Amino acid sequence: MASAHAGAALPLEARGLGVRLGERRVLHDVSFRLEPGLRTVILGSNGAGKTSLLRALHGLVPLERGRLTWAGGERPRGSEAMVLQRPVMLRRSALANVEYALAVNGVAGPERKRRAREALERVGLLEIAQRPARVLSGGEQQRLALARAWALRPRLLYLDEPTASLDPAAATEVERQIRAFHDAGTRIVMSTHHLGLARRMADEILFLHDGRLVEQASAERFFDAPASPEARHFLEGELPWQQS
Repeated sequence: MASAHAGAALPLEARGLGVRLGERRVLHDVSFRLEPGLRTVILGSNGAGKTSLLRALHGLVPLERGRLTWAGGERPRGSEAMVLQRPVMLRRSALANVEYALAVNGVAGPERKRRAREALERVGLLEIAQRPARVLSGGEQQRLALARAWALRPRLLYLDEPTASLDPAAATEVERQIRAFHDAGTRIVMSTHHLGLARRMADEILFLHDGRLVEQASAERFFDAPASPEARHFLEGELPWQQS
């Protein structure tokens, strides 16, 4: 994946974002700025608004209020990809799942086939390219979702709880692939409830509480000296196994 244009959509700036799902407001006046080159992890308790924020950034839920800008302008076409916690697998082969994502994004036939196979090879799934996607293990499906993102060559990649429900070996492989995205120049924005993952992967933390952004800080500062009582209480609940 080329990284020459990886920062072209950045900085991404959120100003006063508000999101309502039904009768419930899930995000309240959220503002922040994401600079190029960092891995951002969104932390917070269940119901804090992590998934809603990712979906709002990617345009999957409408903003009730506020504005998002990319490098001071509108969302660049084809600049982003998102991997959901439970990725949707089409009723077709692993290879065809990647090819479909490319077709939707306007990639022509011969190039589509080449990029799809290259993406599967990148995540270690080329040998099962013809296997139906829906019979793959949870870890394989998550890697297939990452392959679909690799093939699109996004500038920003949003990841919602990417290792949730995976066994340790599968989670380790997914983390390796996320690092590869970062090393290739893609800007990572990821939610997780796993503090060990956040410690390993984050350069900066966005900490949400009850739909509000309470802190934006470097990972080192957040974990060593959280500034808010909400963050301190959240970290005090960390269990020993989450530190591994």
